[in-house]
Amino acid sequence: MKPAELIKFPIKKEMELFEKKFKDSMLSKVPLLNRITYYIVRRKGKQMRPMFVFLVAKMVSDGGFDERTYRGASVIELIHTATLVHDDVVDDSNRRRGFFSINALWKNKIAVLVGDFLLSKGLLLSIDNEDFDLLKLISIAVREMSEGELLQIEKARKLDITEDVYFDIIRQKTATLIAACCGIGAASVGANQETVQQMRKFGEYIGIAFQIKDDLFDYTDDKIGKPTGIDIKEQKMTLPLIHTLNTCSNKEKSWLINTIKKHNKDKKRVKEVITFVKENGGIEYTISQMNDYKDKALSILENYPKSSYKDSLLLMIDYVVERRV
Repeated sequence: MKPAELIKFPIKKEMELFEKKFKDSMLSKVPLLNRITYYIVRRKGKQMRPMFVFLVAKMVSDGGFDERTYRGASVIELIHTATLVHDDVVDDSNRRRGFFSINALWKNKIAVLVGDFLLSKGLLLSIDNEDFDLLKLISIAVREMSEGELLQIEKARKLDITEDVYFDIIRQKTATLIAACCGIGAASVGANQETVQQMRKFGEYIGIAFQIKDDLFDYTDDKIGKPTGIDIKEQKMTLPLIHTLNTCSNKEKSWLINTIKKHNKDKKRVKEVITFVKENGGIEYTISQMNDYKDKALSILENYPKSSYKDSLLLMIDYVVERRV
């Protein structure tokens, strides 16, 4: 059984029903919109975020469940899909998960409107059912994701990202949505505020570890979906590079920054930067930071009794740091 199937096993029925409910939540009276959302549903990813919602809900309530949990998972997936559609427009990206992106097939204007439609559908799903606690959790995530993206753009222009700023960016850009998944999972089954916040923190730690792992792919020789050196070519300052800049000589630092600013499209120079980062401990340091966040997430799970849902969350943590894509 593949890792994703093992993780999903205790919530297999819930995930199957969720897919139908999620599909229904995207319905519109506009045929063009329905064609596009059908295309989106057919090309779904691993659906890690809904899995977090269901597994946390089941773990904190000792296997309990509520219709609100389905709505919470649908809201998360609607918002997540909206951000992906908008991201592809912002990044001028023509591919998503190996398929053509919405903007590649239907152009930017339609893609932006589809993203707006999905965002509004998510918000209305909560409002119509008076799930205001769930709406607050997802709204915080949307605000932080926007702030994280803008902070990264601002810092990329000056290349002055410190380690603290890097962690602020990835916490807001990536971890905040996984934090919302876990918080919503707990809140959807009536968990107390302390448990909701604890689960949010759990999701945040996993989200940070997930993004650090993603950043490490820039330095791997494995054949993965993301090309090696792409972050350097796009002038994204990630942890392996930030650590190397903080520990190398002034002369080496000038060479690194000059390469990223002026020669980031030169394949030979980019390869030299990757080799330099590897030889100067950037990868080892980054892996140790990722494992620190993994351990923080694990320590939160220690507070909960053994269950198949907890086991799946433990598998999820391992998957996040061991995955090859």
